[in-house]
Amino acid sequence: MNKRITRAAYCDGLTRRRAIRIGATGLIGGLSLPQLLAMEDLSTHARPAKAKACIFLFLEGGPSHIDMWDLKPDAPTEIRGTFKPIPTNVPGTQIGELMQRCAKVTDKFTILRSHSHGDNGHQTGTHWLLTGYPPAFADGQAKGMPANTLYPSIGSIVSRELGPGGSVPPYISMPNPLVAGGPGFYGPSYSPFVIETDPVEPDFEVRDINLAKTAIDERRFLYRRRMLDRLERLTAKGGSSAVAEVPAAALGRAAEMSTYYEKAFSMITSPAAKRAFNIHEEPESLRDRYGYHQLGQCALLARRLVEAGCRFVGVDHGSWDTHFDNFTSHEKLAPTADSAFSTLVTDLDDRGMLDETLVVMLGEMGRTPKINKDAGRDHHSMAQTVVLAGGGIKRGALIGATDKTASAVTTTPVGIHDLLRTIFHLMGIDSDKIHYTPLGRPVPIVDGGQVFEELLA
Repeated sequence: MNKRITRAAYCDGLTRRRAIRIGATGLIGGLSLPQLLAMEDLSTHARPAKAKACIFLFLEGGPSHIDMWDLKPDAPTEIRGTFKPIPTNVPGTQIGELMQRCAKVTDKFTILRSHSHGDNGHQTGTHWLLTGYPPAFADGQAKGMPANTLYPSIGSIVSRELGPGGSVPPYISMPNPLVAGGPGFYGPSYSPFVIETDPVEPDFEVRDINLAKTAIDERRFLYRRRMLDRLERLTAKGGSSAVAEVPAAALGRAAEMSTYYEKAFSMITSPAAKRAFNIHEEPESLRDRYGYHQLGQCALLARRLVEAGCRFVGVDHGSWDTHFDNFTSHEKLAPTADSAFSTLVTDLDDRGMLDETLVVMLGEMGRTPKINKDAGRDHHSMAQTVVLAGGGIKRGALIGATDKTASAVTTTPVGIHDLLRTIFHLMGIDSDKIHYTPLGRPVPIVDGGQVFEELLA
């Protein structure tokens, strides 16, 4: 087994636990199940979808495009680094030697080398990438919720527009809430269901799905459910003087919430939901191919959740902020992305799921081509590689290019708005749709950009 890679603080010393409280998303953490299900009936499909679900592998901190996907072997030594390009199973396409397993299945996904934006901050860049809106706070701000940063994230948008597709919540995040991954002005009903335990652990178990060992047993749980049913029936009949004194609006809200409590009960007692979260059912040989590390096991669990009807799974994987020892760090980090992504797309394809499941892997930025004095690479948002598979994406394509030092995009530029519009288009979501903030301000799902047709199969 590979050694577990632990999460580091950002380069400015801001820890991730503090960072998730920042900004637009109003992220409150994991919801209770009744809250999570409370508005699913408002969800609508805007258009036919090629992708029923999206698995979003977020390499937090900024992976080095020039060391993994867009190598420049003819560049000067202070730029090209120590890694060499290798051929893939797509003639004419080369990627970095650290991505050996991806090289064998490059015909299953597309490499987009021309994504860029203009924000070199971790929190601010992530906010822009996941919401489509530039933030109204400074990078590194960690206290409170800055004004005018109320935008929902991609996962919350998918949750609102598509709703549940099965026995599990429509938006799930693991093993932490994505930075800038919350619901913004949509409200807590569209927050992610957060799995805060690491599926690589031998005793991995999802909180809220199984009754706590120290709490009530299943028999008592079902007894309490019957008692709640009786209380609700009594309320409906007006069979109590105390009930009669409750305002009508409160009774209406109680009746409304009973629907969502029922759905929460159903999820807790649903064999299908419990099974979806039970990664221990997977063969050891498959778990080993994904990689016994956090990213690999989260990718495998994401596949199980999509099978159960989850619409958007956000997987957060940290420690990619390599200002120091970039090459030693990538020797440890890149193989985790290599095994997780290559096995995920192959596994989905083998199961006949890839054409209906969109897989996206990226970070909030790339890294500087020039190596710094600490053998590291710094923040670089003007050139970045995104890899995409399934859900209506071309197979085996290489799109876009950068200059001879991987510093700037030279062909087929793609911005944040273009990428988001393309993802929503593939998922059947109208990205021109407008929702209103509590103060009545109209906010389109995506403000600008266009669907990037060259990515589409």
